[in-house]
Amino acid sequence: MLWHYFDLAWRNIKLTPFISLLMIIAIGIGIGVTMTSLSVYHMMSADPIPQKSKQLFAVQLQTMDDGQTWNTSDDVPTQLTYVDAKYLMENSPVAKRAAMMKSGAAVHLGKPDSTPFIQDVRITGRDFFSLFGLSFLHGEVWTQAQSEQAAPVAVISEDLAERLFQRTDVLGESIYLDERSYEVIGVTQFWQPSLKFYDVNNGPFQRAEHIFIPFSHIEAYQLHSWGNTNAWKNEETRSYAQFLNSEMIWLQFWVEINSPSQLKNYQQFLMDHMLEQQKLGRFNRKQLDYNLKNVSEWLGYNQVVDPDNKILVGLSFMFLAVCLANILGMLLAKFLKRAPDAGVRRALGASKRQIFYQHLVEVALLGFLGSLVGILLAQLGLIGIRETMSIYVGIAKMDWMMLLISPVIAIFACMLAGLFPAWVVCKTSPATHLKVQ
Repeated sequence: MLWHYFDLAWRNIKLTPFISLLMIIAIGIGIGVTMTSLSVYHMMSADPIPQKSKQLFAVQLQTMDDGQTWNTSDDVPTQLTYVDAKYLMENSPVAKRAAMMKSGAAVHLGKPDSTPFIQDVRITGRDFFSLFGLSFLHGEVWTQAQSEQAAPVAVISEDLAERLFQRTDVLGESIYLDERSYEVIGVTQFWQPSLKFYDVNNGPFQRAEHIFIPFSHIEAYQLHSWGNTNAWKNEETRSYAQFLNSEMIWLQFWVEINSPSQLKNYQQFLMDHMLEQQKLGRFNRKQLDYNLKNVSEWLGYNQVVDPDNKILVGLSFMFLAVCLANILGMLLAKFLKRAPDAGVRRALGASKRQIFYQHLVEVALLGFLGSLVGILLAQLGLIGIRETMSIYVGIAKMDWMMLLISPVIAIFACMLAGLFPAWVVCKTSPATHLKVQ
């Protein structure tokens, strides 16, 4: 019976091609606008590393004196000082941890025909790769000895290797970061999380870095952050050593914790560190405080999904409702024009329920066809966003879930709009139309 309903629906659509096309276009426009905003919101709020998001924790320490405030909900800074980050790196009771910061340099090959270009650099610990799931195409991460010696070694992405050398097997090759030469010891496979969750300071939708060098280079080569560096007290920082030992907050720190007992031990480790520092004149507070937030908590804490994006999704659904209001009028006119056909079917034995279902199937088919148009328009909209807003390149796309949801939303919305027209037609008395006939 359902196949018969679909056959009748397709015949009726072909009998009224103009009004059917208008409805399909109206549905398509509504779905296109809705799915464009919904897809961006979906990618913004998606878990960027679902396989480990519950085990990865961002570390925060309340280093400020009593009375000082920060631009977070609990007044705890989102980054660490160099003194704290270095101590946590060297003494952490958990195996996998990484202090890090964003920097950058002019990248070139040190040859006359090599044109330098600016590239972001991630300065971090050797556990960064295992923490965040980066895989190596060639080579491996630097050794602990190389890190301690601040050896001039680097890991680069396969994209950067292709750009510099037109190949990926570049182990042993040299690249220059500004005027300093680095040996390439590893090449990572393509890695581009939907959100730069590990460092949201300069925008969570920035692209991931393509160059990685050891954390020890910060002190050895007096490297500076290209991210946020914040201060809460007046200090003399004329020399680089003074800067490193200051209360400047500029480093991110992540750890992997796999059990409640590990979590409890690490919490005690942080508290012991703060108590020890308090004896040295730091952490001048009555109540010591820290945060350990997993990835989902961290994104919510930093308000990665702006409330404006939620409003935009709501407005797009309101626009879809306006499109459906117009479709409702066209459906009512179309169905009433065919009311004599429904009357004849009723006289031949069709029930009201069958007439009602037949018209709903026709509406559902219109919704499905409209969803195909909507998906095409949504793809065009997402391309426009990627071209005009480069920071959204990683999230302005439609995944399989959104592709499947599009026809569901379109069909459901159209069936909702078609309930009243279908009810009006099935309630019509057959005798009225038989007399006309």
